[in-house]
Order: sequence, then C-alpha cells, then structure tokens
Amino acid sequence: MKIKSQKDFWSGLMFMGVGIAFAWGATNYTIGEGARMGPGYFPLVLGILLALIGVFITFEALVVETEDGEPIGSWAWKPLFFIIGANLLFGILLAGLPKIGLPAMGLIVAIYALTFVASLAGHEHNNKEVAVLATVLAVGSYLAFIVLLKLQFPVWPSFISG
Repeated sequence: MKIKSQKDFWSGLMFMGVGIAFAWGATNYTIGEGARMGPGYFPLVLGILLALIGVFITFEALVVETEDGEPIGSWAWKPLFFIIGANLLFGILLAGLPKIGLPAMGLIVAIYALTFVASLAGHEHNNKEVAVLATVLAVGSYLAFIVLLKLQFPVWPSFISG
C-alpha cells in the first residue's frame, strides 16, 4: 500500500501513539463509569478518541490522493527550540531551582517569560501585542488557578511576597 500523504500518515501515527500512551497511563488510576467517573476516566476517553482520530487520519493518508504526496519538510528548529525553551523556563521560574539558589519567581513572572520567549518562535514579533497577551494570560491564570481553584503555588517572586 502506498502512502499518498506523508504529512497525514506520520501525524496520524503520532496521534495514535499519544492516544495509546494516554489511555494506557489512565489505567493506573481508578476508571469508574459514566455516572461515577474516577480520575482515570477522562484521560482514558481522551486517549481513545485521540487514537481513533489518528486511525482516521492515517487511513485517509493511505487512501486520498494528493498532488505531490505532501512530503514532510525539514525540521523547524527555531520554533521547536523556543517553544520547548519557553516551557522549561516557565517551570523553572514558577518553582525556582533551590540547588543553584534561584528563588521561585511565581506564576505572574513565569507566564510573562513563557509568553515572551514563545513569541520568538514566530516570524513576526510585536512587543506590545505580546505584552497584552501575557497580561491577559496572567490575569486569566490567576483567576482560574488561584481564585477559583484555590491552588497553592507562588504567585509573585518569593522575595516580594514572603
């Protein structure tokens, strides 16, 4: 059988792999049932749906004709570097690194850093737009996680709030 769309074929396999991993990981928790869902119910259903989407995309890549076979292009190293780096920076700034003496900078600083570093992954960068986005994300995250969910983690740098 010939692959008619390389992009769809490999993305379908990726969806299937991630879906199967989520579903398999969910089995370590109590699944429950529809009326009384356990903590593993949602990841299991999400994993199954993701795997099914992957099956559909992979099947379509083997059946539907494309003009040039939609070859996979080269790796987009710049976006990959900045997006992964932004997430690592977020985690480090949120909790700090006690081993090297870096204090926790808190949620607000971590979100601003995440947003500004991730914005460098694109082709265009506008500091004003990124600042507005970071502010909206910071306020929304504060309201969702601190006010509504009452999660306990640092909001401001440890040397300011404590």
